Amino acid sequence: MLKDKYKDEIAEILSRYPVKRSALIPLLYLAQREQGYITEASMTEIAGLLRLTPSQVYETATFYTMLNLKKVGKFHIQVCKSLMCALVGSDTVIGWMKNKLGITPGETTADGLFTLTAVECLAACGTAPMMQINDDYYERLTEEKVDRILADLKTNGTCPLKSGPYLWPEPANAVKRET
Repeated sequence: MLKDKYKDEIAEILSRYPVKRSALIPLLYLAQREQGYITEASMTEIAGLLRLTPSQVYETATFYTMLNLKKVGKFHIQVCKSLMCALVGSDTVIGWMKNKLGITPGETTADGLFTLTAVECLAACGTAPMMQINDDYYERLTEEKVDRILADLKTNGTCPLKSGPYLWPEPANAVKRET
């Protein structure tokens, strides 16, 4: 149970919010950190802590794509499918993933390394097509970049091509300045 294992952390989270319900997402993150996804039991427990119905917790957990209701692979690949990314090739990126990993969106590779998910806007429209893997962004994707990212993650567990939360868009005629 979360309240036994994380008693102090839960108390600290609850102390930040005068309205208990406002602690819902931080508590869902805590539950997800525990097992990599949010279980039905943890949603019920959180509902009790916040004096909500389990349905109220579930509706929030299902709304946000950063919350997982089923187990995901070690590397959760989320490919942005919003309009801007779609216009510059997000369907192509998903096609590369299908071919390279042998899975479709919503599936996990047999070795448990990769889960592929198609999501809405990841707020990097100016550097599309892009994807988020766990907490890292990978932008301006090409097939060569995708190959390198997947290979690096398999062998090293990280990839230097990650760009952080996002890159600022650069004009086509931008001149690089030395600082």
